[in-house]
Amino acid sequence: MLTKTLTLTEQVARQIATDIADGVHAIGAKLPPGRVLAEQYGVSAAVIREATERLRAQGLIQSRQGSGSTVVSRTGTQGFQVSTGIAVDRQQLANVYELRMELEGGAAALAALRRNASDLTAMARALADLEAHLEHPEQGVDHDVAFHVAIAAATHNSTYQDLLQYLNLQLRLAVSTARTNSRLQDGLTAAVHQEHVAVFEAIRAGNPEQARQAAVFHLQQAARRLQLDPFFPTATQTS
Repeated sequence: MLTKTLTLTEQVARQIATDIADGVHAIGAKLPPGRVLAEQYGVSAAVIREATERLRAQGLIQSRQGSGSTVVSRTGTQGFQVSTGIAVDRQQLANVYELRMELEGGAAALAALRRNASDLTAMARALADLEAHLEHPEQGVDHDVAFHVAIAAATHNSTYQDLLQYLNLQLRLAVSTARTNSRLQDGLTAAVHQEHVAVFEAIRAGNPEQARQAAVFHLQQAARRLQLDPFFPTATQTS
């Protein structure tokens, strides 16, 4: 299932990239809305989100919340990208989770220092939505990712925000798998939610070190739920 979904995402991303290269979507023009692209390619909105995020990472489009995606180049750049094989290569997936521990731990610490009322409202809303859909396979993942993105936004550092949003969207399937594993174990979904709450409470309290520790602990536990901890035992022994 993981391989099939990733392959579908890559196929859609490549087709849109080809259309951009062929001038179907001109430089400076906006891509059609996500729902239109989903209908056009016969895929879900989640696949379109992941496909357009790939295009953004390649430098083909720029996205701004509320205003859609704009084509900025016909040829992609060779910047940092997460391998499309992470779902089947457990070492690669473990490497990315280890990277996320460092990046998101730092983001949570910065968020605790820089968050404003609007940031806290966004995080609280994502948490409330997540709590209301804990057992929902798709919406639960959407709100899970939204919470992490809200933390990145609270750093008020656009580079952090762009990179962490990219990583979270690329790892959407891993998040989905972790949440599925949690649902299969009685009571664990609620425990996972409390990990998110702990991160939020530390950020709201303005405690950067506690926020860092809570974020790292959450990702360590997520890695364990994916049975990735044997790949980095040193990083997870202290939790």
